[in-house]
Amino acid sequence: MSALIDLRDPSSFPSRREEVWKYTDVRRLLREAPPPSPAGDAAPGGPFASLGGEEVAVVNGRGADRIVVTGEATRRLRFVSTSDGTGHQATVAIEVAPGASLLLLESHEGQAAGYVANARLKITLGEGAICTRLVLGEDAADALSFVRTEVALAPGATFHQTTVTTGAKLQRFETHVRHPGQGASVQLDGLYALTGERLADLTSGVTPAGRAGVTSQLTRGSVRDTARGVFQGKIVVERGADGTDARMGHHALILSERGEVDAKPELIIYADEVQCAHGNTIGALDEQALFYMQSRGLPADEARALLTQAFLIEVVDRIDHEGAREVVRAWLPERL
Repeated sequence: MSALIDLRDPSSFPSRREEVWKYTDVRRLLREAPPPSPAGDAAPGGPFASLGGEEVAVVNGRGADRIVVTGEATRRLRFVSTSDGTGHQATVAIEVAPGASLLLLESHEGQAAGYVANARLKITLGEGAICTRLVLGEDAADALSFVRTEVALAPGATFHQTTVTTGAKLQRFETHVRHPGQGASVQLDGLYALTGERLADLTSGVTPAGRAGVTSQLTRGSVRDTARGVFQGKIVVERGADGTDARMGHHALILSERGEVDAKPELIIYADEVQCAHGNTIGALDEQALFYMQSRGLPADEARALLTQAFLIEVVDRIDHEGAREVVRAWLPERL
């Protein structure tokens, strides 16, 4: 697990010399502590407003720091940045009681320019608890944004996460899961659609430590212009985690000559009798399919967007909640 970033302490800013940050050099862009963000306000709403549930807003690092769920609940957790050229950070602890169910609709909303945002989430699931987390990243193009999530599951718990993002000047979503096995299930999915000079880094680590646990991970992305996508996924099956089922896949499209994708999938197994696999592909659009669509009268840009959407949509289709799935379906075409 990588070190914590503290915006008040420049010595904590990682550089490419650190293995887990080699594709995302923070110190190149941030050498001094940014001036602190002032208090701010954000109008109620956000991208998931139509789905209801209680809204929990953290504006410029200020807001609720704890969410406790018993029973069945929906929470819309909004991290909103409203101050130009400043920095803020927040920590939110989320506890899902045994047997409870949480739909967590999380958005990172850039309503300013040149800010630095640093969020840390600690999610704890009790025995048999369920958490479905959908993360939507819409940071400003010139922002630096870091989101680190630490998840701890009890036996029999279920954690499904989908991260969907358009990147930023430098943006990193980092997720670490302590997986107990014992019937617990983890799904970590991601989707990035990057244009301009944006960068998105999706980094994760899952450590199955007990028998008969399930982990499924699928990430798909597209980059065009000079954008850059980064995927780092690591699953470490500990000794004694026999019967583990762990699968990871990352697949990306490069849609321009100067776009870039860096991928590092890792699967390390110390247990016996496991079912584990990982895969990674990076390529371009099918030129024959593109030619066929253009020959039927579609403009080139529209044809490329439709083919890219078809490539990415598998991740969207895996979102458990129908309403959240439809929000992302409507959101995606406008970003391609």
